[in-house]
Amino acid sequence: VQLQASGGGLVQAGGSLKLSCAASGHTFSSHVMGWFRQAPGKEREFVAAIRWGAGSTYYADSVKGRFTISRDRANKTMYLQMNSLKPEEAAVYYCARGNSYSTRPTAYDYWGQGTQVTVSS
Repeated sequence: VQLQASGGGLVQAGGSLKLSCAASGHTFSSHVMGWFRQAPGKEREFVAAIRWGAGSTYYADSVKGRFTISRDRANKTMYLQMNSLKPEEAAVYYCARGNSYSTRPTAYDYWGQGTQVTVSS
């Protein structure tokens, strides 16, 4: 399985970005796909996740109401629409695949290379 994250960039505070994660290889309905982010000097933190089959979604409290995770099963692509971005949300954003839902990075076994999101104040 390979995951390719893209869509990062520079945005002003309050702006929006949409990240994509293209998956190759086997992606089964039972899998969970997630987005995490890691800022310099900080631990990798959970942002959002989606059950590939059912489409159930999960969000960190800090992003609820502003971020939306979705997936296109036919094209094996996951998305993260990020609105009202804050400077403190600047980080490298990673997509990952796991066998079950968790907010712990260690529960995910495949990771994309990350895409940088920079939010200017």
